[in-house]
Amino acid sequence: MSRRTKFYRDKQNGKLAGVCAGIADYTGIDVAWVRIAAVCITLFVFQPLIVAYIVAAMVTEKKPSALYVDHEEQKFWQGVRQSPARTARDVRSRFREIDRRLADVEMYYTSNNRQLSEEIERLR
Repeated sequence: MSRRTKFYRDKQNGKLAGVCAGIADYTGIDVAWVRIAAVCITLFVFQPLIVAYIVAAMVTEKKPSALYVDHEEQKFWQGVRQSPARTARDVRSRFREIDRRLADVEMYYTSNNRQLSEEIERLR
């Protein structure tokens, strides 16, 4: 499993042990919603969630400080965790777009563009 697709406690953004912040980071859901859901589930439905929270805090590793380079990379890896197939499609689509744009540039430079040919000759 890649370092970037693994679940970590996010102690830096966490309030207690960083488990809710880690869940939010892992899923891409806003941390406030994760905390509200955890409190509601604990109060109204499932009191042993407190024990599960403590166990998760003890078992999971702390998030490395330099895990992501920037916010865009963080969003990319959250997308990989949520739907690897969709992320692969998006990457393929981006490469197809880059390939199409490169072909357009190549076509422009290799065509019989008289003005471009004259400019290149003047530069020589």
